[in-house]
Amino acid sequence: MSDNRIPTLSPTAVATPGTPAVPPAPVAPAPVRSATAVLTPLGLLTVLLGAALPMIDFFIVNVALPTIGSDLHAGTATLEMVVAGYGVAYAMLLVLGGRLGDMVGRRRLFLWGLAAFGITSLACGLAPDAWTLVAARVAQGAAAALLLPQALATIQATTSGRRRAKAVSLYGGTAGISSALGQVLGGLLVSADLAGTGWRAVFLVNVPIAAAAWLLAARTVPETRSPHPTRVDGPGTVLLAATLITLLLPLTEGRAAGWPLWSWLLLAAFPFAATAFAVVERRAERAGRTPLLPPSLLRIPSVHSGLSVIVPFSVGFGGFMFVVAVALQTGLHYGPFAAGLALLPLCLTFFLASLAGPRLVQRFGRRVVTAGSLIQAAGLAGLALTIHAGWPGVSVAGLAPSMAVLGLGQGMVLPVLLRIVLSELPVAQAGVGGGVMVTTQQSGLALGVATLGTLFLSLLPTLGTRDALLAALLTQLALVLGTTALTFRLPRTLR
Repeated sequence: MSDNRIPTLSPTAVATPGTPAVPPAPVAPAPVRSATAVLTPLGLLTVLLGAALPMIDFFIVNVALPTIGSDLHAGTATLEMVVAGYGVAYAMLLVLGGRLGDMVGRRRLFLWGLAAFGITSLACGLAPDAWTLVAARVAQGAAAALLLPQALATIQATTSGRRRAKAVSLYGGTAGISSALGQVLGGLLVSADLAGTGWRAVFLVNVPIAAAAWLLAARTVPETRSPHPTRVDGPGTVLLAATLITLLLPLTEGRAAGWPLWSWLLLAAFPFAATAFAVVERRAERAGRTPLLPPSLLRIPSVHSGLSVIVPFSVGFGGFMFVVAVALQTGLHYGPFAAGLALLPLCLTFFLASLAGPRLVQRFGRRVVTAGSLIQAAGLAGLALTIHAGWPGVSVAGLAPSMAVLGLGQGMVLPVLLRIVLSELPVAQAGVGGGVMVTTQQSGLALGVATLGTLFLSLLPTLGTRDALLAALLTQLALVLGTTALTFRLPRTLR
C-alpha cells in the first residue's frame, strides 16, 4: 500500500540547491609556474579534502533539519533558509571567488577559505536560535565560494598531461563520495548525539577537519596566480548576484512560504536582471574591459555544447537526490543512516567510473558521455522497476543494483563534461570558464529540486509515495534521454 503522508519539509529542506552533483571550480588562467609549483600527491589529497568540505556540508545538514526545527522551534520556512541561505550565497559568489584567486593567489585564498569555513561552521554549531543559524549559514556559503574555486584552479595550474587528467577525474569523483558520505555521516552524528551535541555535531565536525586541512595546505600546496590579473567587474558581479537571487531564492523559499507576493515579484524580475547582466557584460567586452562573464566565452563550441549538457544533467541530479531522500524516509520509513547507506553503491561506482574516465575518453572521445547517459537511463529504469515491484518492502540491498548502475553512468558523464568545457578555453579565460561552469551547475541543481521536487510533492496526496516517486523517476528518465541527444553536439575528441 502506498504511503500518502506528506513530508513536513519542502524540496530544499532535504536537498539543497547545491549538492553533489560535482561542483567544479574555476581553473587558472596563465598560471605562474616555478620549479616548486608542482602539486605533490599529499598536496593533491589536501586540495581534494578542502574541496570535499563544502560538498559534504550540502548533504550533512539535510538529515539534521527535523532535529534543528524541534530544538530551535523553527518552522519550515526558517529551515528552508538554513539550506537556501548557504546555497544562494555559494552560487552567487563563486565566479567572484575564482577571480579573486587569480588576483591575490589561489593558495592564499584556499587558506583564507578554509579558515573562514571552519569559523563559520563553529558559529553554526553554537547558534543559540534559528535566525542566528541562518546568518551563520549564509556566511558559511560565502566561505565555501572562496574555498572551492581554488581547488581545481590549483590542480590546473600545477599539473599537466596525464597527471592533470587523473587529478581532474579524482576531483570529479570526490563529489560522488561526498554526497553519500554527507548523508551517512549526518545520520550517524545526529543519532550518536556526541556529548549531547545532537544536530550541532554536523557543523562542529568541520572545525577540526578544516584546521587539519589548513595546516597541510600551508605546507604542501604551491602558490599560483595569474600573471595579468584583471580587476573585479563590479557592475557584472552585482547584476549576476541579482540574477541568481531573483531565480534561486523564490524557487527555494517560495513553496515553504506558501508562494507569497514577493516570490512572484522576484521571479518576474529575473528576466530583466538576466537581460541587464547580458547587456552590461557585452558592452564591457566591446569596450576592451574584462567582464565577469565574457560573452565570447559562450561562443566557444566546447563551452556552449558542454554547458548545454551540464544543465539538464544537474537538474536531474538535484531532483533525484531530493525525491529519493524524501521517499526513502517517509515512504519506506528508512532512518537517516539507512537512507544514506542506500546511496553508497551509487557513490562507489561514480568514483570508479571517474577514475576510468581519462583512459576511456582518450580512446572513445565524446562517446563516453553518450554511453554514460544511456547507462544512467538504464539505472533509472531499473530503479523504477524495483520500486514498482517491491514496494513497500524494498530493502537497501534491493536498491543496490540499480543504484550502482545509475552511479556508473553518472560517473562517466560529469567528469568528462568538466574536461570538455575546459578543453578549448583560451588561457586568459580559463578561470572564468570554470566559474561559469560551477555557477551553471549550482543553478541547475536548484532548478531540479524545485521542479522534480514540486512534481513529487504535488502528486503525493493523490497518488501516494510509490506512484509519486515513479512519476518523478520517469520524468527524470525522459530528461536523461533528451540529454543523451544533446551529447552528439559535443566535440568528437578532446584536446
